[in-house]
Amino acid sequence: MENALIVVAKEPVPGRTKTRLCPPFTPAAAAKFYRCLLLDTLALMQQLDTTDHSIAYTPASARDYFARLAPNGFRLVPQVGGDLGQRLANALGYHFDLGYQRVVIMNSDGPTLPASYLESAFSGLDQADITLGMGHDGGYYLIGMKELHAKVFNDIDWSTERVIPQTLANCRCSGLSVQALPEWYDVDVEADLKRLHRDLASDPALAPNTRAYLEKNRLAD
Repeated sequence: MENALIVVAKEPVPGRTKTRLCPPFTPAAAAKFYRCLLLDTLALMQQLDTTDHSIAYTPASARDYFARLAPNGFRLVPQVGGDLGQRLANALGYHFDLGYQRVVIMNSDGPTLPASYLESAFSGLDQADITLGMGHDGGYYLIGMKELHAKVFNDIDWSTERVIPQTLANCRCSGLSVQALPEWYDVDVEADLKRLHRDLASDPALAPNTRAYLEKNRLAD
């Protein structure tokens, strides 16, 4: 029980999931699309076969849904907290309380993320207190720690371009060293969808569930 990798996920519900992708999707299609992103993210996590895996899910009533969706061996943990920072801190703290020495928590909508970035999120903790996967939009796609530093999540303007600068400022105030990982992207808006198309075209093995859904719905270009 050395390493734990957690994905933050929500139950795909039309009108509540990937709303910034409507259009080109309908609300129902956006929810189905997110489910495919999540399935491919779970498969990506499994490439780290020496790491334990967890899904931090919301809402709490969705446990049965995620129990059906999760691959064998995935731990299910409900998200707890009023905002994203509290939910991240609580999920990390829960796993440290279980005895894990290095814990990384990641998003569920970047299924083309190179597995080597996840590996670096753990190995980077040999030299730094925090590993941070830099997002293309001012947020981050993962954060890793060797022990819980809950103050890192304080006073963050979530879902804005200020997330990374504010997080780094919190780390400096707490005297924490940070190793930045290469920039990557979430599939949140139509421009991200276009980048996803390019990634899928470059490697036929990437994100098979997402690819199949886009092709079936004639959104492969």
